[in-house]
Amino acid sequence: RAGESLLEYPCDFPLKILGHTRPDFAQTVLAVVKRHAPDFDDATLAMKPSRKGKYLSVTCVINATSRAQLDALYQELCDLPAVVMVL
Repeated sequence: RAGESLLEYPCDFPLKILGHTRPDFAQTVLAVVKRHAPDFDDATLAMKPSRKGKYLSVTCVINATSRAQLDALYQELCDLPAVVMVL
């Protein structure tokens, strides 16, 4: 059935946000994630700098409740100037 999600909601959904290393990058990403997934536990956020330190990847596992929630979250993250990609 075309257009149907393979995910069953709610579910744990990992997001990896890759962006340019900036002092406020993780805080900015976290603010967006919390807006769309208010129950996200900040303590589970993981950060990893690239080998040369130019980029930073932030991994968040959210409790996804709907496709619309994920679409809106991806869109807002991708609209951030420092974000290179969201996986």
